[in-house]
Amino acid sequence: MTLPKTAPPTKATFEALSNFRYQLRMFMRFSEDVAAADGITSLQYQLLLHVCGFPGREWATIGEIAERLQSQHHGTVALVTRCEDAGLVERRRDPTDRRQVQVHLLPAGRRHLRRLAAQHRGELGALYLAIGKLKDEAAWLEQEQGRAAG
Repeated sequence: MTLPKTAPPTKATFEALSNFRYQLRMFMRFSEDVAAADGITSLQYQLLLHVCGFPGREWATIGEIAERLQSQHHGTVALVTRCEDAGLVERRRDPTDRRQVQVHLLPAGRRHLRRLAAQHRGELGALYLAIGKLKDEAAWLEQEQGRAAG
């Protein structure tokens, strides 16, 4: 979302942004805590989620996971190795492009993912509410900008 450059931020904008960041951080803290309680790290949970949740298939490449995690390729390789060592995922060569490596969930990874995803569902509501308020503020600002210009 891009706010108009000519309209200065209002108190309501700051409040909406602050609330969004607060809700986002609370969600991330919740995610870190429940992942740790389940015996894996938050990054391991995110990797499992992105592998299973990749659109159209049940696996993802290292590059796709790196993009979703917004991390460097070499850091993602190290994370996949740690998940592999923990019995959560396995690497497989792509049958059509031998240069590509597919990352697949193993049964233990799928079990962790199911438990944690079920716990995360309930926490999404507060985050959606914060996003909705931010969108409402952006729409109001655009409307005000249009009135000021016209």
